[in-house]
Amino acid sequence: MTNVLVTLTLPPPIRERYANHLRASFPGLNVNLVDHHEKVDPYIGDADVLITFGPMMADHVFAKGKNLKWVQALGSGVDGIADQASFRKDVLLTNIRGIHGAPVAEAAIASMLALARDLPRSVRNQDAHVWERWPSRVLEGKTVAIVGVGLIAEALAPFCKAFGMKVVGVTSAPRSLPGFDALEPADRLHDALGRADHVVLLAPHTPRNHRMIGAPALAAMKRGAFFINLARGGVVDEAALIESLKSGQIAGAALDVFDEEPLPASHPFFTMKNVLVTAHLGGFFVEYPDRALPTVEENMRRFLANDFANMINLVDTQDLR
Repeated sequence: MTNVLVTLTLPPPIRERYANHLRASFPGLNVNLVDHHEKVDPYIGDADVLITFGPMMADHVFAKGKNLKWVQALGSGVDGIADQASFRKDVLLTNIRGIHGAPVAEAAIASMLALARDLPRSVRNQDAHVWERWPSRVLEGKTVAIVGVGLIAEALAPFCKAFGMKVVGVTSAPRSLPGFDALEPADRLHDALGRADHVVLLAPHTPRNHRMIGAPALAAMKRGAFFINLARGGVVDEAALIESLKSGQIAGAALDVFDEEPLPASHPFFTMKNVLVTAHLGGFFVEYPDRALPTVEENMRRFLANDFANMINLVDTQDLR
């Protein structure tokens, strides 16, 4: 019998949907479900398959998973899995790609509008029963730099154009794409940042991109610009970002991902009035299981048939080291 462990720190109806779908589709599976990586001990030693999100993982899971043969990441990112010291090179790793374009692109637009109109200030005023008016900034005529050009950026660029924005992409693979006015190579990152009124970070967290947005990159940004991170916390030097926000070099930031998640209650981001904090919600939407489960189910079918080479979205972990 194949043992499957589903580890998801999500509301019960959502995490149970993944486990129940697998039980219904594959009656021969032994499917166990836990809501946190600290609860895996009764199951991880016998697990052949682990289904989870990278940010919900810890190294001890892979150290104890001596029988693991396949990990299905439910997100597009595999950091938190492939970069764990105990993750073995012989373990198959697959992810979910192609379903995040619209939700994350919409989250980017929502963040840009919220920062430009200072919606957090309006919410604070509503809570305090305060009536205050101020002029908002508009997106029309502004330049947005999208750092990291993949499927999500390709969905976001036309949205930005619809608002009348100029769109510049920063990518390791420059090419011509619809919706972009320019695509700059990665070595021109600082130049692109200096031209942008809004910077949207979508680059994956890899050793090459670790702390890519640090003090030099932040200093290169146009003074008074806005910064949005929908990528991963590790791509940003949070201490440098805090200093840039305090100094006014950056007017504000919308942050959905962080070095440590959940973000500790004592973290300064929570009390900074020019920061909008969301709890890794960018790609989290009601229909997510509907979009992810077909890939999970087909991969399970191929795994059980030993058709490993044809599993969907196989990740070459050598590219991440």
